[in-house]
Amino acid sequence: MNDREKSKTENRQELDQKNTDLSFGEADENTVLQVKVGQHSIRGIKDENEDFVGSYIPDDLLQRETKGIAVAVADGVSSAEAGKVASQTAVNNFIEDYFQTPDTWSVSHAGQKLLTTINLKLYRKSHEYVNEEKGYLCTFSGMVLKSQIGHIFHAGDSRIYQLVGEGLRQLTKDHVAALGKGRSILARAVGMDSNLHIDYSKVSLKEGDCFMLSSDGVHDFVPDEKIVEVLKQNLKAQQKAERLVELAEQSGSDDNISCIVLEIEKLPQESLNDYNTKLTRLPFPPELEPGMKIDGFLIKKEIFASSRSQLYMVEDEDSGEMMVMKTPSINFEKDTSYIDRFIQEEWIGKRIDSPYVVKTLSQKRRRNFLYYLMEYVHGETLEKWMKKNQFPRPRVAIKIVEQIAEGLQAFHNQETIHQDLKPGNVMLSPEGQVKIVDFGSVYVAGVAEVFRPITHESALGTASYSDPQYLMGINSGVQGDLYALATICYELFTGELPYGNEIEECNSMLDYDRLRYRTANEFNPIIPLWFDRTLERGVMFDLEKRYDTINEFLTDLHHPNPDYLLDDPTYKKDKSQALFWQIISGFWLITLILVWFLFSS
Repeated sequence: MNDREKSKTENRQELDQKNTDLSFGEADENTVLQVKVGQHSIRGIKDENEDFVGSYIPDDLLQRETKGIAVAVADGVSSAEAGKVASQTAVNNFIEDYFQTPDTWSVSHAGQKLLTTINLKLYRKSHEYVNEEKGYLCTFSGMVLKSQIGHIFHAGDSRIYQLVGEGLRQLTKDHVAALGKGRSILARAVGMDSNLHIDYSKVSLKEGDCFMLSSDGVHDFVPDEKIVEVLKQNLKAQQKAERLVELAEQSGSDDNISCIVLEIEKLPQESLNDYNTKLTRLPFPPELEPGMKIDGFLIKKEIFASSRSQLYMVEDEDSGEMMVMKTPSINFEKDTSYIDRFIQEEWIGKRIDSPYVVKTLSQKRRRNFLYYLMEYVHGETLEKWMKKNQFPRPRVAIKIVEQIAEGLQAFHNQETIHQDLKPGNVMLSPEGQVKIVDFGSVYVAGVAEVFRPITHESALGTASYSDPQYLMGINSGVQGDLYALATICYELFTGELPYGNEIEECNSMLDYDRLRYRTANEFNPIIPLWFDRTLERGVMFDLEKRYDTINEFLTDLHHPNPDYLLDDPTYKKDKSQALFWQIISGFWLITLILVWFLFSS
């Protein structure tokens, strides 16, 4: 037996052993959390309902065991004008995104990351409408019940109560500031400031426990003894919620009226601490070879391997579906920062929902190793495609750019920046479908982590497409992704880079300052002046001169900007070339507008 065969045998034995040691058993109705939830919300005497309530109990028993159930109530701040949108956004995003977070994250870590991101999203939306004085503010009170623990997240003056004996126990603290003469104002709310301080606490659960989440339209008008009376009645949870709202309305509530009633019917036997200890200590998979099996997936072949990670094509033995499995490199088994970053990649992938971004798949079976799954994309990287398709037709190239832009917009809609967009991270199917891949360098706004600039050593080749601002430790946000998009667009039409290969050697802004933009017409004489000027502005090193948004960049690619139509003596052309590109410009304009219309529809 040679060394490689011996290594394969050892890996198979190790894999089999770990699969046996870490088997959790199958989830069923007798081993998972069982609850009853009732919720009700009305506008009351107000013109519209700015409250919002939500809950989710996974039908998938494994997901209910690994993630639990979630409920939340939010009260839009009416004086902020956009309180209704804020409350809906806070509740929906919290509940939907929580179930997309990695199983290996603790509930507290996941919840606080989500609310920090939601807060920043609402805060920024408020500041988009400064002149209109339109604010996106709301209170938030939410619970995640997992195993035998209730996790509470709170900001504002909505409340969470627990029924204890013959009384109520308030589990949250109102964030209000007294103004005197019985008046007070809200001191803390989601979207109020760029930094949100979230109250987080835990409560041990018992079978038979009953909780109520309410907006101030309920608890400010219904006495505690009346609430207790309703909660103790022999009614369904939904009937209790409706009865409490009805009582508040009868008691003269002058606000929107909302509440959630939550009852614990059955608790799992395994303690949360025992379960989390297993889950958060998932081992790295050993080196995988074709023919090996891991958690019901058959390894078909290795797609890619580097010092940081591996990609394998795998087949789900139950469904026969082909997928891609990403595994962490054994080189970082003791590196907690690397492990956290790897786990976060899965969460980021699940948050992005776009046909132009590779989908991260939810786990249908228990994981015994640290990895995550993605859809398998047929095709090749844009990098390989460009080598075989130099000077593609304008409509083909533009369609590729538009799809990449759509994918980037899906990232940006989630307050997320890709940061490492390059042709090697874009897959192209035989039908021309674009898929952005690789979330290893993604930055999530609002998440409490240090921005780590991309370095040449850790990302060979990336320097050609990454915003030079990253090298200086400056997170240029959307403009950074736009720089990469414009660079890719330039290369599609010319086969070259806008600043040449010398950009790979730059280590300081002084080095970048020595570079000069090379007109696209130098490599492709049919490119019109206005199109080249658009590309040039897209890759400007100075952020003040670069486009602010991807939409602005695309607009100028499709419609000649009048400012760019002035003659430029430095632009290489003779009279025949001038006539030629003028004719081509007209053809391009018609073609691009037609493509834009068809693509948009």
